[in-house]
Amino acid sequence: MVTKAYSTSFSLGIRFLANKFHNPIYAVYGFVRFADEIVDSFHGYDKRTLLEEFKQDTYKAIEKGISLNPILNNFAQVVNEYHIDPWTIKTFFKSMEMDLDLHTYDQNGYEEYILGSAEVVGLMCLKVFVEGDEDEYNKLKHYAMKLGSAFQKINFLRDFKADSDALGRIYFPQLRNGGSFDRKTKKEIEDDILKDFDFGYEGIKKLPKNARFGVYVAYIYYSQLLNKIIDMPPKALFEERIRISDKKKYALFFGSYLRHSFNLL
Repeated sequence: MVTKAYSTSFSLGIRFLANKFHNPIYAVYGFVRFADEIVDSFHGYDKRTLLEEFKQDTYKAIEKGISLNPILNNFAQVVNEYHIDPWTIKTFFKSMEMDLDLHTYDQNGYEEYILGSAEVVGLMCLKVFVEGDEDEYNKLKHYAMKLGSAFQKINFLRDFKADSDALGRIYFPQLRNGGSFDRKTKKEIEDDILKDFDFGYEGIKKLPKNARFGVYVAYIYYSQLLNKIIDMPPKALFEERIRISDKKKYALFFGSYLRHSFNLL
């Protein structure tokens, strides 16, 4: 319910995974979404205390193997069943805490934030996809991290207006000390994303087949989103949140299905 309420694209992508992966990936998404909502949406409340309580409840749920919070109950079961590394959870919470304190980022902070907010989420999902095969996990983890990084950087561009206007956040280090978001800066950011994407795509092709298509669908959606952003002038990102229409999404997914069916992936 949480995934479908917050993300049409991820909901559709999950449908194209093997059925056995649906609930585990919903559990991961629900967990990271709830933490993200605490720091982004709970205005007028003590976000720091709420996030700390959510973090402690997470660790308790994992330790006990159960929680009365259905989001944490499902997530804890996935963590324990698929042996998700505790480091990924700790690193994720570190990035959520950074959102409470920081409004601009230098290069080191930018990389640290992306590691915790996106790359480790890719690792959580990869743990599910390889179903306990540690050799396979170790071979694919760097690809998963780069793909998560690309997705997050595209989110930063897509949500540039909301992040800067509503939340007062500027993630890109190029803009930290009054830097201009001009065509040169925008292209520098886009080229960096394309490098992550190219590397991540190679990992998609190496995924187990029952997970490959669902991840590929997410890749195609974000590729289209990035292409739309590339075609827009920098000032447009200050004026609107960039979207792909539902009609266009379904067309992309259908085309992806044909490519997958004919082994063109």
